[in-house]
Amino acid sequence: MARPRVLITGITGMVGSHLADFLLEKTDWDIHGMCRWRSPMDNLGHIAHRINAGDRVFLHYGDLRDTMSIREVVAKAKPDYVFHLAAQSFPRTSFDAPLDTMDTNVQGTVRVLDALKEHAPKAVIHVCASSEVFGRVPKEKLPIDEECSFHPASPYAISKVGTDLVGRFYAEAYGMTVMTTRMFTHTGPRRGDVFAESTFAKQIAMIERNLIPPVVKVGNLQSLRTVADVRDAVRAYYMLVTVNPVAGAYYNIGGIHSCTVGDILNTLKSFSPLKDDIKVEVDPDRLRPIDADLQVPNTAKFEKHTGWKPEIPYEKTLRDLLDYWRERIANEGDRFLTR
Repeated sequence: MARPRVLITGITGMVGSHLADFLLEKTDWDIHGMCRWRSPMDNLGHIAHRINAGDRVFLHYGDLRDTMSIREVVAKAKPDYVFHLAAQSFPRTSFDAPLDTMDTNVQGTVRVLDALKEHAPKAVIHVCASSEVFGRVPKEKLPIDEECSFHPASPYAISKVGTDLVGRFYAEAYGMTVMTTRMFTHTGPRRGDVFAESTFAKQIAMIERNLIPPVVKVGNLQSLRTVADVRDAVRAYYMLVTVNPVAGAYYNIGGIHSCTVGDILNTLKSFSPLKDDIKVEVDPDRLRPIDADLQVPNTAKFEKHTGWKPEIPYEKTLRDLLDYWRERIANEGDRFLTR
């Protein structure tokens, strides 16, 4: 009997690479990953030997803005399961590149689902939206449940509203098993350095190596976030598609530790032997024109359906993130920008 086949769009990202790790360890599935020809492969380096040998991991080149390439990837992969994770995923960048963000995230999702409708109509599909769809939520609506109204606070968030609705539309209109998730803040090793907690960790690691002055540049430290570990997130995604999947369902997923972005910075600083010497400086370029400042999820619906619970403690998540950057800085040193 043939092994199940899974397609992960965005396999080279933080979440996609951790999902590949999880599936290699916990399943016997063949993993087909979609990436752009210019995508950095750093996050897959530890499984390069398997990719090179064709040992359960196969890469296909495609771009969410190129319909032909998407159709070719799906036709080759012939997936039983799909995790559509690829996106322009950085909210701050979306203010500078709104049209690219919309095309990649909204029309890109249409291209993926249209190709699946033709080549893999029976696949179980996860479309990854974002908690950013809720945007600016009044305090009386916390914690945020699935029926909270959308009030997106960035072009990225608007694009993820489109992604969410497109996924649900394909389930209802074409009978496809598509589910959407609104994952709240999730981080850990391999987190991109454009995200707040990761750039904090990276700057601290660079300070420890005496590569930059002992000043961490920051944006808005007052935003409230609920932090989950990326390794808990990918376990949730696996359970989403394997535990009684419901076509058209949509879920909030997130952690249990709520704190401000400033608290995250203070936790990371506390892990450093130089904590008393590190100063903090607001960089205007790191501020968004408006911010989704209250991001606290109600995850009861997903937990009741699947039995999933976050397991990795907040402190371990942040310590592992800092150690990830320490290792990278030690090995690659001053080639990094402090963005």
